[in-house]
Amino acid sequence: MRVIIEPTYERLSQWAANYVAKRIIESKPTPSKPFVLGCPTGSSPLGLYNELIKKYQAGELSFENVVTFNMDEYVHLPEEHPESYHSFMWKNFFSHIDIKKENVHILNGNAPDLVAECEAYEKAIEKAGGIDLFMGGVGPDGHLAFNEPGSSLTSKTRIKTLTTDTIIANSRFFDYDMNLVPKQALTVGIGTVMAAKEVLLVCNGHHKARALQHIVDGEVSHKWTASMLQMHPHAILVCDEAACDELTVGTYKYYLDKERGNL
Repeated sequence: MRVIIEPTYERLSQWAANYVAKRIIESKPTPSKPFVLGCPTGSSPLGLYNELIKKYQAGELSFENVVTFNMDEYVHLPEEHPESYHSFMWKNFFSHIDIKKENVHILNGNAPDLVAECEAYEKAIEKAGGIDLFMGGVGPDGHLAFNEPGSSLTSKTRIKTLTTDTIIANSRFFDYDMNLVPKQALTVGIGTVMAAKEVLLVCNGHHKARALQHIVDGEVSHKWTASMLQMHPHAILVCDEAACDELTVGTYKYYLDKERGNL
């Protein structure tokens, strides 16, 4: 796992966006061979999305031949609801770039058969040639997408019941009313993410420090599902200084030195 430490969230977002843009440009995507990008939601990737939008607006990057697959979506929340992940993605990213609507894939939490929806999603990823680069965020408990503590590390896209901690955390988007937060979601699995050619996670803030410590320095564990990225051959974790508060001095210096080319 490659760990990038930046001083601020803004610098973290810029580094991540530069890397994603570079990978898209280097792939020289075409209609017949698009670049397949995995997309997260939540507050952590907002800076990354804003930086990618800037690159598009500056003429440095096009998403015309990019196909996207989102990580997750709430169950039984209308797509047009302001807090659905459909709404989130179009509001914060897709409506600001030149991506084709038919190239956007987001799980349907209102599908009549949710199991079939999850199975079809996995097949759609496979048909697209697999995910070239899966972007993601990290939860305070080390979860990735809605793969919360206790999730299988080989899991595929499926229905997940949300933990009380996640419902409480997400209630901030629902006027802090826990009763309004959906209790289930559809989510890609850890196995789905691990199947991607590359994975790039962003992790920011002191409230993510304990999670970062477990992901980087701890053992691979279903209790901290993002720790599975230790086993991925091409995984990058981009974090800010605040998220490093629980790392040992030795670990912190090791990753700084490694990026400076000293190791």
